[in-house]
Amino acid sequence: MVEWDTVLKEFRNFILKGNVLELAIAFILGAAFSTIVQSMVNDIIMPPIGILLGNTDFTDFFVVLKDGKTAGPYASIVEAKAAGAVTWNYGKFITAVITFLIVAAALFMLFRAAQRVQKMGEKEKPAAAPTTKSCPHCFSTINIKATRCAHCTATVSA
Repeated sequence: MVEWDTVLKEFRNFILKGNVLELAIAFILGAAFSTIVQSMVNDIIMPPIGILLGNTDFTDFFVVLKDGKTAGPYASIVEAKAAGAVTWNYGKFITAVITFLIVAAALFMLFRAAQRVQKMGEKEKPAAAPTTKSCPHCFSTINIKATRCAHCTATVSA
């Protein structure tokens, strides 16, 4: 028989763990960040590229693989889809690749900044004092507090 009180407590503990909450927050922020980047690509970066390519909307670059009920040419992907044509939408793909590269670059910069902040927070540890020394007669390693070598029994200075 399943004890629902125990199951609910375990589930609550699982959900309230730091990693799960951090993952949920990261997912939500990632979705919001994706919207911003998508807008930047579609509204800021691609229009100048479209102007350079002859006042064309870059996302409307496509190849008709199969004509629809009405034969082409089609002025846009929407028109081709409305006619039932099968299209290869390479302009949308290139836009998606540019979006990915911008997201990757932004995450890389964020990662580098986080690493720098983390390094600033770390204090340099002082070098540990040596705990051994070398015997001047037989060159064996001995405790730094030893006054006589355990290997050759020679007297060593402290």
